[in-house]
Amino acid sequence: MIAFVRGRVAAVGIDAAVIEVGGVGMQVMCTPGTLAELRTGDQAQLATSMVVREDSLTLFGFANEDERSLFELVQTASGVGPKLAQAMLAVHGPDELRRAVTREDLVALTKVPGIGRKGAQRIVLELKDRIGAPTGAIGTPAVAGRSVAGGWRDQVHGALLGLGWSAREAESAVDAVADEAGDQPDVPTLLRSALRTLSKA
Repeated sequence: MIAFVRGRVAAVGIDAAVIEVGGVGMQVMCTPGTLAELRTGDQAQLATSMVVREDSLTLFGFANEDERSLFELVQTASGVGPKLAQAMLAVHGPDELRRAVTREDLVALTKVPGIGRKGAQRIVLELKDRIGAPTGAIGTPAVAGRSVAGGWRDQVHGALLGLGWSAREAESAVDAVADEAGDQPDVPTLLRSALRTLSKA
C-alpha cells in the first residue's frame, strides 16, 4: 500500500492532481477541498489509499490520515464504493460525517449525491458503532484557512459535475452561492453551500 505521496505538484485538475515523485507523475484522485489547496509547482504531501480493481489501480489522496481512515471505513458499508466514499468526504468533513452517522441524521447523509434514504439508513446501521465520535478538529492542515481568489466558479462547477450533478444544476448552484464568494472565496465552503442549495431543490 502507498501510505502517502510527497513531491512537486505537477498539475491540478477538476477531480485529481498529479504529484511528481522521484521523476514519476502520480495521479491522485482528491476531493475539491483538497484540490483547492494545491498549487502547481508547490511541494505537497497527501495521505493516500490505493483501490485495486481487475482493470485499474486508483490512488486517492487526502489532506490527512483522518480523512483517509474515514474513507476506508465507510467503504465497509454495503453499497459504498470509493467514488461514493470520496463524495461523502467532499460534502461533509470528517467530523460532520461522524456526527451525521452517530446522530442518525439521514437528511445530512442524503445530501451526498448517490445516497438515498434507504442507503443512508444502511450506512447508519452498519457504521454507527464503529465510526467513532467527532474529534473536535476544525479543518485540516492542508485545507483550513486557505482560499482561492480566482477561478472558484470553475472549480465548484467542475466539482459538482464530478459528484454527479448535471451541468445545468451545477451552473444554477454556482449562481446561487456567488454572493457568498466575496474578495477571498473559500472553495470548500462554497462547494458545501452549493450542495446544500441542490439538496433543497
